[in-house]
Amino acid sequence: MTLAVLHCRALQGMQAPEVAVEVHLANGLPAFNIVGLPEAEVKESRERVRAAIQTSGFEFPARRITVNLAPADLPKDSGRFDLPIAIGILQASGQVKCDDISRYEFAGELALGGELRPVRGALAMACQCHAAGRAFVLPADSAAEAAVAEGARIYGVASLLQACAFLNGLQPLEPIAAPAFGMLPNYPDLADVKGQSVARGALEIAAAGGHSLLLMGPPGTGKSMLASRLPGLLPPLSAEEALESAAVQSLASQGFRAASWRARPFRAPHHTASAVALVGGGSDPRPGEISLAHHGVLFLDELPEFDRKVLEVLREPLESGVIHISRAARQASFPARFQLVAAMNPCPCGYHGHPSGRCHCTPEQVARYRGKISGPLLDRIDLHVEVPTLTADELLSASAGESSESVRQRVLQARERQWRRQGVLNAALQGEQLEQHCGADADALAILAKALQQLGLSARAYHRILRVSRSIADLQGVERISRNHVLQAIQLRRLAQAGA
Repeated sequence: MTLAVLHCRALQGMQAPEVAVEVHLANGLPAFNIVGLPEAEVKESRERVRAAIQTSGFEFPARRITVNLAPADLPKDSGRFDLPIAIGILQASGQVKCDDISRYEFAGELALGGELRPVRGALAMACQCHAAGRAFVLPADSAAEAAVAEGARIYGVASLLQACAFLNGLQPLEPIAAPAFGMLPNYPDLADVKGQSVARGALEIAAAGGHSLLLMGPPGTGKSMLASRLPGLLPPLSAEEALESAAVQSLASQGFRAASWRARPFRAPHHTASAVALVGGGSDPRPGEISLAHHGVLFLDELPEFDRKVLEVLREPLESGVIHISRAARQASFPARFQLVAAMNPCPCGYHGHPSGRCHCTPEQVARYRGKISGPLLDRIDLHVEVPTLTADELLSASAGESSESVRQRVLQARERQWRRQGVLNAALQGEQLEQHCGADADALAILAKALQQLGLSARAYHRILRVSRSIADLQGVERISRNHVLQAIQLRRLAQAGA
């Protein structure tokens, strides 16, 4: 009886728990069994592994083979277990002789001819392999993605034969170097947006403090243009943030693209998206749009056209920055620290308040349309801004606005003040930190008290006004929140006050 033990990784949310692949060869009638809660695609690996071993020129043992994927209570899915199962069989049968095989982890899907196909989640698995102190052997097509994990030892192999030659010492391989990334991404420039000074100012405040933003106006007024320019106002991703964002993307079906390294994600799902598509889920939990927008921007255009039940699932992640997905068989948690930018028309036809007077929607229709967005969700959006239609003279005579680069410099300075003062962005201030760092003078507090009474603001709205006021003060380089800061923050919640 012979036994070989190798290491691979499962994928559970952002985690990649270790799986021991135990291969046991015993005397008796030939049989090939896989145990340890394998999904259908893992059970099918028996045929792929058998064919790959034989076509690669090795002998498939004519003995009873038992492959145990431990721990037994963790569901195993996808074809990533093909390579470790094949190498385990060859190691147990003496065709691969590697005394230090415990220093490696393996993942890869085998073709019938022995070639290796790329796997999903390579970057997330590479991070966990590095934390465990092991090198990672995986398909060459996935190696560049895995090499993004700083400090990880990554070996890319094209086939089962090459992997075995490496382990037998017949073909030395050099670890894959981290890919060389080019210049920072070229975002659309804010200078392209003509006019709309109020909306541009709100966009700058949102960028400075990490606030969510709702834009409302007729079609063609620049709402989508403004939203697409928010990533260009934000500072470049730090190495840690870029790695987190890339790891989430590697878990999705599209995978991580090296060209998007250190680019702020900008996700704009269609309004027909389901709740699972937005927040993640499925029988095998995958990240949704809010997680793919981690450290970036989630843009929801035509907000009232989204199903109301879909929008309601945004409430918790907007507050916590994380989404927990629970299913009967498994649970997963994905990060979701994103900035929400939403856009909507003022009425069903879109032209309520337009200078042409072309809107014929009744007040009941307008109220019903805006009522598709629940009060609790609207209360969680910090800034509510109207984007009016420009007149012909304004459109033709308006000069180019301020560039993204100049606005970004002010945003960077405001964010540096926040990090030095409190260690988090203003949008993330909670509890004692909020009271400590959002101190206002007597006039400002009087305005806030009056707003609470006359506008019927909730406690959440009160705190969000304080955070926005803090961001406005930071953009101006002022330590104390004043009356003008509070008035501007209250004015930027006009839609919520109108009961939209």
